[in-house]
Amino acid sequence: MAMYIRVKRNKTTYFVQCDPTETTLDIKQKLQTLIDEPSNNQRLTLVATNDVLDDSKTLAEQKVENDAVVALTLRKDDSEFEEVCIAQPENLKSFS
Repeated sequence: MAMYIRVKRNKTTYFVQCDPTETTLDIKQKLQTLIDEPSNNQRLTLVATNDVLDDSKTLAEQKVENDAVVALTLRKDDSEFEEVCIAQPENLKSFS
């Protein structure tokens, strides 16, 4: 059953088509072709639960559902991962 997830980093969103039986590592390998970063330098976090996704587990095992938002962070030079940073659209002004 095909599904997609939204992978967000800063102001960029990648729509990744996937299957619930794919592992997190499979998703990272798809992202590697898009962002030119090796999969071992990527970390994916499910935004709804703030859980870091395990490379060896499937999306279904980690309760990643269709249209889920996943944050992408990259490894910095000091081997630590950067903080999750997803730009939010500015609040729309309401008209009275």
